[in-house]
Amino acid sequence: MTHWTTMARAVTASDDELYLRRRGEIYEIRYNGIELISSFNHQSEDQLALRAMRQLDFAPRRIPIGGLGLGYTTRAILEVMRADAEVHVCELIQVVADWNHDHIGHLAGHPLRDPRCYLHIENVQGHLAHNPDTYDLVLLDTDNGPDFLVRPENTSLHETNGLFRVIRALRPAGAACFWSATASPRFEDRLRLQPQPWHRDDIALMPARVDAMHYL
Repeated sequence: MTHWTTMARAVTASDDELYLRRRGEIYEIRYNGIELISSFNHQSEDQLALRAMRQLDFAPRRIPIGGLGLGYTTRAILEVMRADAEVHVCELIQVVADWNHDHIGHLAGHPLRDPRCYLHIENVQGHLAHNPDTYDLVLLDTDNGPDFLVRPENTSLHETNGLFRVIRALRPAGAACFWSATASPRFEDRLRLQPQPWHRDDIALMPARVDAMHYL
């Protein structure tokens, strides 16, 4: 069996520990011992971009993404968005962006090199709060969803105040899509309290499997 090899390690200013690991052709980023993202399967990350864009007839011209990860969602957006569109990727941790430049950019075809892609090293909540009525589509792929936060500070993104920031950042007829590793009844209860319509998509991690799902 091929063992995991640590390619890079970093400690953030808040003493959080990140590892970039590789086993054969599989790469993963771990955050304080928790798997944050893996290249093994990115079906649901691709669908986060594709289904949201399809909902809006592929018309959005300004799109922020909360979370860079391995770059799969950003690549999926770049593949289907207009030539004059912009994607603004908000990544809180500088080293994750550095690893995309130095070690793992090839996994998603080096999305950060695309001139339509703008990288912001900042919290996506702050970015949205400072850009009201700006975006046609907001994509949020932070932590492992509303109920499995890697950083406790991210709780407010999925609370009522966080939803308000997302809605306020949208232009008329805009939409937002959240990624989650699990279904979240509590988050769905909050969505039901909002006046905007919403729905949930269940995404099989692999075709023809119904026992392993992610959620949009």
